[in-house]
Amino acid sequence: MFFAGIEPTTNTNPWRFQFHPEVWLLIIGLVVAFVYTVRVLGPRVAPEGKIISRRQITTFTVMILLLWLASDWPMHDIAEEYLYSVHMVQHMVISYIVPPLALLATPEWLFRLLIGKGRTYKVVRFLTRPVVGVLVYNITLMITHIPQIVNRSAAGGPLHYSLHVLIVTTSLMFWVPVCGPIREWRMSDGAKMIYLFGTSLIPTIPAGWLTFAEGAVYKHYDTIVRVGGISVLSDQQAAGGIMKLGGSTLMWAIIIYIFFKRFMGSFFKEQSYNHEDKMPDSEVVGTEAPLMYSEVEAAFERTRPAIDESEKN
Repeated sequence: MFFAGIEPTTNTNPWRFQFHPEVWLLIIGLVVAFVYTVRVLGPRVAPEGKIISRRQITTFTVMILLLWLASDWPMHDIAEEYLYSVHMVQHMVISYIVPPLALLATPEWLFRLLIGKGRTYKVVRFLTRPVVGVLVYNITLMITHIPQIVNRSAAGGPLHYSLHVLIVTTSLMFWVPVCGPIREWRMSDGAKMIYLFGTSLIPTIPAGWLTFAEGAVYKHYDTIVRVGGISVLSDQQAAGGIMKLGGSTLMWAIIIYIFFKRFMGSFFKEQSYNHEDKMPDSEVVGTEAPLMYSEVEAAFERTRPAIDESEKN
């Protein structure tokens, strides 16, 4: 039996548990590699006392938890078999959140060790330049929303995993100029805001397409089993809203944070009305050391009083 020309999902229980050993191997492998790097490799290679910070450890932990949440049951299975809106949330996590957290959690010495100083360094440096990163990232964004590709990849297989690897890789390229471990590769704060603002506009194209489509854009998700009773069109519209509002909100939150941290911090400090702030003596008397009363009295004695012109007459 067929529904809308698509063979329905044989499993009518979307919440059935599905074990994904490849996901667990990935998560465990990343954790083991991180611990080995910090405990074994770090003391040998890292600058003294600068192996890793507590903040980087916390960032890595959050990144691993989000990667596991987006890649394993139930989000992965609902996203790939039933709801494209959940699929959109999954892709938002692995492109907007996980990559920058991974970069922030990576110590500079480790990043430099991985890329070396030869050909790998040159390739990575080229791929992470702002123009290249933003171009490849947005091209990937558009490609991964082509109906034929989505329908084939959602069915599973090598294409599915290849697209996820592509999304994460291009996202890392995009985020390196913003929060990469090597500071000299980062853009200025003003350039970062323009960079993120421009990127926040691109998702409007596929998001609008999904929101205003009259029929099912992705036939793979046009199935009899509807999780939570959500229709195909409602699912598509939710996916478009998540793509537009979710991505834009995150980008704008980062832009606002950069603006206040870089441009407003010094302004508020200079405009402070805190009465505890004392004017330096050098601004009052022109010298670092305070003047004594005897010095002020002697200065007045050395200065002749001004003569009023009316007294001369």
